[in-house]
Amino acid sequence: MPSDLIDIRNAAAILETGNLVAFPTETVYGLGADAANQAAVQKLFALKGRPATHPVIVHLGSVDLLDEWAADVPETAYALAERFWPGPLTLILRRCEGVPDAVTGNQGTVGLRVPGHPVALGLLRAFGNGVAAPSANRFGHVSPTTAAHVRAEFGNTVPVLDGGPCGVGLESTILDLSGPVPRLLRPGAVTKNDLEDVLGVPVGARDENAPRASGTLERHYAPGTETLLVPDAIPTSTEHDAVLSRRSKPEGAEAECWLALPDDPAAYGQRLYAALRDLDALGCEHLYIETVPDTSIWAAVRDRLGRAAAPAGLEKQYG
Repeated sequence: MPSDLIDIRNAAAILETGNLVAFPTETVYGLGADAANQAAVQKLFALKGRPATHPVIVHLGSVDLLDEWAADVPETAYALAERFWPGPLTLILRRCEGVPDAVTGNQGTVGLRVPGHPVALGLLRAFGNGVAAPSANRFGHVSPTTAAHVRAEFGNTVPVLDGGPCGVGLESTILDLSGPVPRLLRPGAVTKNDLEDVLGVPVGARDENAPRASGTLERHYAPGTETLLVPDAIPTSTEHDAVLSRRSKPEGAEAECWLALPDDPAAYGQRLYAALRDLDALGCEHLYIETVPDTSIWAAVRDRLGRAAAPAGLEKQYG
């Protein structure tokens, strides 16, 4: 790995002083702060421009720390952790007393996960406690999947552990276990079917009673270029537009830049945010994105595309 033990120790020392460090996970790069330090978490919110009511996920180095952050942990949480941790699954659980309000958005729940990236795990275990780590970008922007993306957002103001490109590329699945029925709050690489296989019961959809959670705003992960979802062909595109598709540029298409991603949900998701950043940097008038299939295996990609193309202004509301 590009990061070695010295880098990780230095990063852990920075966290201990109440300062911020960006680090890789298998999903996206996170902007880390000591989750037990209210002032450090507030510093994180200020740098991102994140609303104080929008909770962050606490990353742990081991499932053994679960009881230090969550109260009345159900057996289902341990069953899911055994199957999917380390990995791209966040569990929403009742919070312990003493968990900073800044982490939870003043709610009675907290989001927890053990990431599946060796650099992330090395940092978390060297630090020894929970690290609050939303995506390492300005609030609402396209999430970073390389160290270069983080530097493009924050320059040299935040030290970055470089762990290479993220292997999953989309944020974690979020499952709410704080109520009587498990509810899927955000789709990700761990699918609804995967969860139901372990739980043995249906997983419900997000509703008006669900806790607020990361990445559930109607507009999120959004390029600056006006972004529109289109069903297949791009008949309205001009030479001043960019297109993201799952097929090669057809003969006669006038779009200035046509980028094709693989017609496979995992490969598409892994490359999506880098593609959005590249196309956004062109300064085109519009970015047209071909819709993806309405199937369960494409659910995470479809969710991110819908939020990226939502009208401006909805990033400050909860959907």
